[in-house]
Amino acid sequence: MDQKRVLLIIGGGIAAYKAPELVRQLKAQGLATRCLLTAAAEQFVSPLSLASVSGDKVYENLFDLTDEAEMGHIQLSRDADMILVAPATADLIAKMAQGLANDLASTALLATDKPVMIAPAMNVRMWEHAATQRNLAQLAEDGIGIIGPDEGDMACGEFGLGRMSEPAEIAQAAKAMLAQTPARDTPLTAAKPLAGRKILVTAGPTYEPIDPVRYIANRSSGKQGYALAEALAALGANVHLVSGPTALNDPKNVTTKRVETARQMLDACTACLPVDAAIMAAAVADWRPAEAQEAKIKKTKSGLDDLKLVENPDILATLSGHASQRPQLVVGFAAETNDIENYAREKLARKKCDWIVANDVSQNSGIAGGVMGGDDNQVHILSATQTLQWETMSKTAVAAKLAAHIADYFAATKEHE
Repeated sequence: MDQKRVLLIIGGGIAAYKAPELVRQLKAQGLATRCLLTAAAEQFVSPLSLASVSGDKVYENLFDLTDEAEMGHIQLSRDADMILVAPATADLIAKMAQGLANDLASTALLATDKPVMIAPAMNVRMWEHAATQRNLAQLAEDGIGIIGPDEGDMACGEFGLGRMSEPAEIAQAAKAMLAQTPARDTPLTAAKPLAGRKILVTAGPTYEPIDPVRYIANRSSGKQGYALAEALAALGANVHLVSGPTALNDPKNVTTKRVETARQMLDACTACLPVDAAIMAAAVADWRPAEAQEAKIKKTKSGLDDLKLVENPDILATLSGHASQRPQLVVGFAAETNDIENYAREKLARKKCDWIVANDVSQNSGIAGGVMGGDDNQVHILSATQTLQWETMSKTAVAAKLAAHIADYFAATKEHE
C-alpha cells in the first residue's frame, strides 16, 4: 500500500515552534509529510528546520514563479491524502470558514478535495469569541476534523482553553482520519466516514406539565446535543434529532422532531428505529406529576396540596434493552454534581448501554457560566473497557471529537466483520 501523505499547513502562532516535533510524530505514524508555512509562521520556525525533519521542500509563497507555473497550490492539495492545519490560528480558521484564498495556505485549502483536520491554537479570549465559535461550527458542518484545543498556561500569561494539542495526539488523530478515507483521490464528499449510517440523537430538557402554566423541567439548553447532531451530519450520517423545548434553531442537514414531555420523546425515538446508533444527550425529567391539571392551580390560604409524582419512562434503558431493534451503539449521558466517574460507571452497568458521556454540572465544575446553558464542556467517556477524560473545550469541539470517536468505532467494527 502506498504511504499516506500529509500536507501540514503551519499557521502563525507561538505553537508553530512545535511543528518539527509534529513532523517527527507524523513520520512515527508512517505518514510522509510536506510542510507549507504561512508568512507569520516563519517568525516562529524556519523553513530549513522543517525541510530537515520532513525530508521535503517547504512551500511558502503563492507567487513563486516556478511552483505556480505548475499550478503549485492545486498540485499541493492534490498530492496529499489529507491536509493538517497546526497550529490553526483564529485568522486561518476564519479564512477557511469564509472560503477566502489570498495566500498559499488558504488557496490550497480551498482547492482541496481531501480530508482536512485542524488543531486550533490561540488566546483563550479569542477562542471564546462568538465569531470564532461560529467559524468552528461552520467548519464542523463542512466536515472538517477538529482536535483540541487543550487547557493550560499560555505564552501570553493567561490560563484557559487555547493551547494546541500535543504533537503525538495530533499525529494519532491524523492517522485515524486517514484510516477512514477509502482511497487516494477519493473526493471528500464520497469519503464521509458515517455515510450510510442512521443515527438518532436526543437533546434538550423535557417539560412535564403540572397545569397549563407550570411544569417540571431542568436547566439543559440543548447546545451539546444540537452540536453533536450537526457534527455527525457533517461526517455523512443520516441524523434524526428528537429535541425537547429549546431556544435553538434546527441544526442544518438534520431531521428534527420537537417534543415536550418524556413520553413524547420516547414515542419519537421508538418511531425512528431502526438506527445504527442512539446518542441520548437529552436531560429527560426523571419524574412527572401523576396528573396534570386542566386549569391553573390557584393559590389558597390552605396552601398547595401535595404534588404526587410518578416515574417517567427510561428512554436510554428502553433502547439499550430493545428486544428486536437495539442500535449497534447506544450512548448515554450522565450529568452529575459529584463523584462523576463512579456514578457514570454505575449508570453504564444499570442502563446496559455501550458508552456513557459524563460531565460535572455543579457550580464547582470550573467552567465559566456552568455547563448547563454555557458554551463549554468537559467530559469523561466511559465504556466497559476504558475511561477517557477530555480537557475542557467548547461544546462544538466536544461534538466534533465525539463524532470522530463514533466514526472510529464503526470503522473498527467494520474491519472485524
